[in-house]
Amino acid sequence: MDFQEYEILMDLAETKNITRTAERLGYSQPGASHILKKMEKELGFPVIIREKYGVTLTPAAKLLLPDIREILTTREKLEQTIYSIKGLEYGRMTIGAYSSVSIHLLPQILREFKELHPNLIIDIREGGADNILDWIDNNMIDFAFISRPYARTLEFFSYGKDPLVAVLPEGYVTDGQSSFPMHSFNGKPFIISAAGNDFDIHNALRCSGITPDYSYSVLDDQTILSMVENRLGLSILTKLICTGCHYKVDLMPVDPPSYRDMGIGMRSYKNLSPAAKNFVDYAITRVPDIWNEVLDVSE
Repeated sequence: MDFQEYEILMDLAETKNITRTAERLGYSQPGASHILKKMEKELGFPVIIREKYGVTLTPAAKLLLPDIREILTTREKLEQTIYSIKGLEYGRMTIGAYSSVSIHLLPQILREFKELHPNLIIDIREGGADNILDWIDNNMIDFAFISRPYARTLEFFSYGKDPLVAVLPEGYVTDGQSSFPMHSFNGKPFIISAAGNDFDIHNALRCSGITPDYSYSVLDDQTILSMVENRLGLSILTKLICTGCHYKVDLMPVDPPSYRDMGIGMRSYKNLSPAAKNFVDYAITRVPDIWNEVLDVSE
C-alpha cells in the first residue's frame, strides 16, 4: 500500500462516499475507485462494502485505520520538519473544540496566527467531550480546546475557568438571590446535556447529590436555551456557552460555585508536528487575555 491508498481509506471512513472523498483529495471518481481496487488486490481482501447511499469500510479495513493514522501523522510531521529546516513554512493541523470555543475564542486566535503563518492549513472539528477525547486517542486531531478531563491523563495547558450558570426561564422567581442554590433544582423539570457532551455539568450534578426531574436530554446547547425559554424546564450550562445569548432566559451563578477548567489538551506536546507546536505555543500566550475579554462581554 502507498500513501494515496492510505489517504483515500482514511477519508472514506469519514465521508462514506467515494465521490466526495475523490473531490476532497483531488481525484476523479473513477480514479479513486481504481485506487481502491488496486488496494484490495494488494491486500487480498475487500476494504469497502457498497450500499444504496454510499460505502462503509469492511471490518478488516477498520482494523487498519489506527496504524494508517499513525503513518500519515508521522509523514506529516516529517514533511513539516523538512520544510522547517529549509526555512519554509508548510503544514496542516486539525484542532478539536467545543462549539462555544469555536464561536467565541478560536476566530481571533486563528486570524492572528494566520497573519504570522499564512501558508499553514488549519482544520477545525467540533464536538462534545467524548467525541474530542476519542479523536485525540485515534490521532484524528493534533490537539483540542477542551475542559480538563479529570478521569484520564492528557498533557493539558490551562487558560481559564468557565463558571457554570443556572439557566432559568425569564422572570423565574428566585426571591432576590444573587446565585441559584443547587438544591433548588431538586425535583424540578430539568433539561440536561446529553451524556458525553459535557462531563463537567454532569459531574457538578452528581457531586451535588440532587435529583432533578430529568425531563429531556439534549445534544445541542442552543436547543437547551430555546427549551428553557419555552419553559420546558431548568438547566445548567457554562458562561461561555451563554455568552451573546439572545434567548429570553435568566442566568445565575450556581451555589456552591462550580466551573470547568478550560485549556488545550493533547496526547504529547513533544510529539506534535512543528506547525501544531507553533500554534499551541502562540495560543498559550494569547488565549488567557482573549478568554478574559470574551467572558467580560457577557457580564
